[in-house]
Amino acid sequence: MSHLTDITENFGTLYHPKSALVFYRADENDQQMYVEHFDMDKRGCLINAHPLTEREASQLAKSLRVATEKKQPFLKSQTIMGSHILQIDPIHNGVVIWFTKAMKREMYFSENLGIPNGTAHVPPLLWVANRNRLFIYALRTDRRPTEKTMLYHAPFFNVSSDGCVCMGSVDVRIKKTASLEEFTTAWEHYFFNSYFSHLMNGHNPVKGNCVSIWKHVIASDEAFPKEVLEKSNKTLKTLLK
Repeated sequence: MSHLTDITENFGTLYHPKSALVFYRADENDQQMYVEHFDMDKRGCLINAHPLTEREASQLAKSLRVATEKKQPFLKSQTIMGSHILQIDPIHNGVVIWFTKAMKREMYFSENLGIPNGTAHVPPLLWVANRNRLFIYALRTDRRPTEKTMLYHAPFFNVSSDGCVCMGSVDVRIKKTASLEEFTTAWEHYFFNSYFSHLMNGHNPVKGNCVSIWKHVIASDEAFPKEVLEKSNKTLKTLLK
């Protein structure tokens, strides 16, 4: 062959070897192994042999874990998607809009409110969340919302007038690889397992006294009185993207 063609410019990203791990075992029946770590010089020769340190092992484990997580899709449903899901946007932090029907929930209140902790009926709710923030609104009926459905202020403490929930000291951790079901379940858990403590910036979300209403709902075990819900200036269409 008289002519050589340089094809290196057609290559993709070139990766250069930097280190190597060698696993040693006394014999095939011995389950214990010894791991030795080598650096590599510019020629690809092994140098600086030493036992694998805990720090190096930890870095290796982290790299493998990150590589695995990147292959796992975010907000992928584990089964047939439920009718309670209204919209999914998996880009960046992800956004999911879903609703829940009226039901009984365990609720916790700060001592300063004078409301006993307990199980209470809550109205139908509309949830909007990404990995970091939660917005919540109330609905008048259990029917699946449409674009024209009017949203009401969620009748809870710790919720601002725009529906944004103050999670306080709650350490919210939504995995980057969370399935759709894990995502919605986690947010509902965070919301109802934190302590309701105060009205946000003077915003009263109900017609009447919020403390008195919740005291009555918990003591009576009656359905939440929907007539005390206050309309917001939003419909579901306002939230859809």
